[in-house]
Amino acid sequence: MEYSIPQPAFYIFKCQQSAPPGMPKPSCVSQASVESQQLFMHMAQSLMQKGIVSTVQPIQTGCMNRCQLGPIMLVEPGHTMYVNLNKEKIDRIIEEHIIGGNVVEEYVIPNEMWGDAIDPKTLLQQ
Repeated sequence: MEYSIPQPAFYIFKCQQSAPPGMPKPSCVSQASVESQQLFMHMAQSLMQKGIVSTVQPIQTGCMNRCQLGPIMLVEPGHTMYVNLNKEKIDRIIEEHIIGGNVVEEYVIPNEMWGDAIDPKTLLQQ
């Protein structure tokens, strides 16, 4: 049986959280930054222009609790979180990571802000 829609090879979760005006907490989509408001659409358009949007699924998400490093996005598989994004960084991530298979290390969240994933079973055994 053939499927007309392939399973995505990548999922890109882009935080679209926007703090209300006057809130001191930073957010991934800022009322003061037009570019931050355009990043998800820019990413989706770039994937379409390259002809790979059928195998790379862009997903808008709420807060992922790394607000101080925003705008952020998470690429799966791999648990790769990219931080302090702009259009040029997204273009490079698409070219080098999504198409080329190489994580763009200088845009990856610092280990002390992300660390290893915690297996839920570990928490249940405590």
